[in-house]
Amino acid sequence: MRTLVRWALSIAFWSFFLASCAALFFVALAIFLVTLPFDPNGRVLHLFSCFWAQLYIYVNPLWRCRVEDRNKLAWDRPVVLVCNHESLGDILVLFGLYRPFKWVSKASVFRAPFLGWNMRLNRYVPIVRGEKSSVEAMMTACRRWLDRGVPVLLFPEGTRSPDGRMLPFKEGAFRLARDAGVPIQPLVLTGTRHMLPKHGILIELFADFRVRVLDPIEPRDFPDLPSLQAAVRAAMLAGKAALGAPEA
Repeated sequence: MRTLVRWALSIAFWSFFLASCAALFFVALAIFLVTLPFDPNGRVLHLFSCFWAQLYIYVNPLWRCRVEDRNKLAWDRPVVLVCNHESLGDILVLFGLYRPFKWVSKASVFRAPFLGWNMRLNRYVPIVRGEKSSVEAMMTACRRWLDRGVPVLLFPEGTRSPDGRMLPFKEGAFRLARDAGVPIQPLVLTGTRHMLPKHGILIELFADFRVRVLDPIEPRDFPDLPSLQAAVRAAMLAGKAALGAPEA
C-alpha cells in the first residue's frame, strides 16, 4: 500500500512540476527583461527562482524545510559556498536560503526546457565534469562573479553521494576561494537522500529537510589547499552530526 501511495504522490508531483515549469518560466522571462537594466547581477530573478524551487515544498503538507543560521549569509559579500550533495532534492532545498548566489551545475541541465532556460537567464555557471577546458571556463566565470560581489555555490564532492557519506572533495572550490581572496562558507543539509534518491523517481511521503549555514573559513589561515579542504570537511562532518545525521 505504501508503495502505491508513493507512486500516486510521485505522479502528482512530477505532473505539477512539469506544468508549473512551463508557466513559471514565462514569469521568469518577464522578470529578466524588466529588471536587467537596473539589476545587472540578476538578484531579483534569482530570488524569484528561489520561490519557484521552494514552491514544490510549500505545496506538499508532508514535507518541511528549515534553514538554520541564514543570518550568517551576507547579501553583498562574495563567498564560495560549499555544501554536501545527496539528492536532486538538494537543489530545491538550497534555494530556500533566499540569498543571492550563482550555482555551478552540470552543463546538460541547462538544455532542459524551461528549467534549464531559466538557469541560463540567471547566468548560472555550467560545467562538463572531467573536461579540462570546461573546468577552466567554470573557474573563470565564478571568479568574475566573485569580483562583482556575487557568491557562487559548488558541491565539492562533484556528484551526489549514493549513501549519505560525503565523497572525497575536489579542489576546485577551495582553489577558487584562495585565488579570489574570499572566504569559504560551508553549508550542510540533511533529509533529501530518500526524498529524491540518486537515479530514482519515487517521492518519499514524509520528509524533514534541514540546512545549516556554518561559519565562514578564511583560506589565508591555512598553508595549503589540502589543509583548507581538511578543515572545511571536518566542519561539515561536525555540522551534519549536529543535525542528527552522522555519516551513514
